[in-house]
Amino acid sequence: MKKTILVTGGTGYIGSHTAVALIDEGYDVVIVDNLSNSKMEVLDGIEKITGIRPRFEQLDLVYSERVDAFFKSYAKISAVIHFAASKAVGESVSNPLKYYQNNLGTLVNVLQGMEKYDISNIVFSSSCTVYGQSDILPVTENTPIKEAMSPYGNTKQICEEILRDTVAANEKLSCVALRYFNPVGAHASALIGELPLGVPDNLVPFITQTAMGIREKLRVFGDDYNTPDGSCVRDYINVVDLAKAHVVSINRMINNQNKKHMEIFNLGTGNGVSVLEMIKTFEKVTGQALNYEIVARRAGDIEQVWADTSFANNELGWKTEANLEDTLLSAWNWEKHIRGKKS
Repeated sequence: MKKTILVTGGTGYIGSHTAVALIDEGYDVVIVDNLSNSKMEVLDGIEKITGIRPRFEQLDLVYSERVDAFFKSYAKISAVIHFAASKAVGESVSNPLKYYQNNLGTLVNVLQGMEKYDISNIVFSSSCTVYGQSDILPVTENTPIKEAMSPYGNTKQICEEILRDTVAANEKLSCVALRYFNPVGAHASALIGELPLGVPDNLVPFITQTAMGIREKLRVFGDDYNTPDGSCVRDYINVVDLAKAHVVSINRMINNQNKKHMEIFNLGTGNGVSVLEMIKTFEKVTGQALNYEIVARRAGDIEQVWADTSFANNELGWKTEANLEDTLLSAWNWEKHIRGKKS
């Protein structure tokens, strides 16, 4: 009998790709999403890729009574992958209370439901933002956690603390926290990808929308950082590679291979790439010239960060496969696909 995995925020960018990877692995997937930053049509893409339409419940996890009712009606869940959260750094600076309510409250409600209905395994969607601006690069899982540079980053730090304390108090509960670096790209089919509602907060969809003519100009936030070309440096990981790491983590817990009840892994490529390098690489692989300008730094942005992935590579047996060129091309193919549907 197939084991059932609950994917919160499963119609979102990373969640939808992870749902595909789980179905491909033979799991039964249930998606919960409030559709605040995604669309129901994502389910169509998942179904076209896999041949299976996951069960879906439109639910805002901030309401504890509704979360309890959901868990009561889905009694056979083997594990939870918790993506559901607000995630824009800039917005978190201007509207911090939204981030504390959404990101902390939903996790608490999910954990309470898991405890009440005897669900033992959770994979948590964390972030490299927990490191702040590290003094030593690349960052390892043991790199000291510094003060967060945004309310979004702070919620991820606090969520990890909530998980650590809850796992310590409940010997039945196991958690794998995956600290993502910067997910980019789309599924090779171009049937699912990153689809921000409104103005994008992430670099690559802003690049593709500018190339498509939807955005007049791409803004590069600062060229005076202490980096080779002055622009911020990040570790950009293909979203399909990232999704596969969630499946590996689920397999690990269900098969009781995790060595500790709380495990943390960095998920990245191990390479730092600047914003200006991303622009040049996109132009090279697509043949599209980008209209961009350098503007002032953005509040909450970290200067540079990239991962030491050796622990995840060795312990999980996982590593990235896609290169940056193919990843950016997949994002461009996805952009062309969604605009074609609307024309």
